[in-house]
Amino acid sequence: MTLADLDPPLDDEILRVENLTVEFPTDDGVVKAVRGVDYTVRSGEVLGIVGESGSGKSVSSMAIMGLLPRNARVRGRIVYRGKDLLAMREKERRGLRGEKIAMIFQDPMTSLNPVQTIGDQLAEAVLSHHLVPRKRAFARAREMLDLVGIPRAAERLRSYPHEFSGGMRQRVMIAMAIINDPDVIIADEPTTALDVTVQAQILEKLLEVKDAVNAAIVMITHDLGVIAGMAHRVLVMYAGRPVELGDVDVVFNQPRMPYMAGLLGSLPSLDATRHERLRPIEGTPPSLINVPPGCPFSPRCPIADDSACLTVEPDPAPTDRNDHVAACHHWGKLAQADDPTAFFRQESERAR
Repeated sequence: MTLADLDPPLDDEILRVENLTVEFPTDDGVVKAVRGVDYTVRSGEVLGIVGESGSGKSVSSMAIMGLLPRNARVRGRIVYRGKDLLAMREKERRGLRGEKIAMIFQDPMTSLNPVQTIGDQLAEAVLSHHLVPRKRAFARAREMLDLVGIPRAAERLRSYPHEFSGGMRQRVMIAMAIINDPDVIIADEPTTALDVTVQAQILEKLLEVKDAVNAAIVMITHDLGVIAGMAHRVLVMYAGRPVELGDVDVVFNQPRMPYMAGLLGSLPSLDATRHERLRPIEGTPPSLINVPPGCPFSPRCPIADDSACLTVEPDPAPTDRNDHVAACHHWGKLAQADDPTAFFRQESERAR
């Protein structure tokens, strides 16, 4: 199953994040982990969030779930079906967590309780939100294991997490996320540490169950190939901020932020010559304790200048494409280029 086989997203908005900011006070200073994130999710939509480690992808999603440590300072608005989650009492928010908004975590082995059976853990997810007999909760658990493709589901309900392979444990996490028919599923690197074959199976199963429970997905990943194959839109994050947002086809084929162009240029190509080198983005991301003035990507950007790029941090703004925004003072230079990734080639490569 591919994205083309699924029903298109509906127009109704179920989740909206507005100017989300997350900070963590430390002995060295305040870590500005998330700085002004904005996006919306429609019913049935798959929104991909990409960026390198430390860009704020997972922290922003943990803020939605209300699972950040107590010292976290969270500001902004997280609106689910008209209700601001940050203004809710914890008891009310706990009622939504796991039922209306669910999450698939990175490492299923550390997310599952090693001393409880799979059946007990799946049934607990039902019993936490619904007053139903325990027998009915176990029947629902068996139904979900069948849905995610685990054979002999009734028998495997009595198994413990260590008796499952990595791919099967991730299927259990998907089953746990969808067991209450949520509106939104946040998948945080759901294929980490899985081999390529199992990864493809998990992603295909995730798309299948998305349509089965009519849920939207927020897919967090480092893998641009995953986003290209299963997302409708993509949000690119850098240094805690969104730097590009748009339809997947537009962003991948016509990037308007040099960071995204650099990510695309660093991927191996089937059209490359035998001796052509991969093109990494030079440098490292800035410290989120002392974020420098200007564009945070400017020290690594091949088209940055000494004026605005070093003094004014650009806000995401509309570009020449519909519903496509980018945070770059010089997105027009990328628009004029036949190949935006060419800016990241070495001088010798550009000469050839």
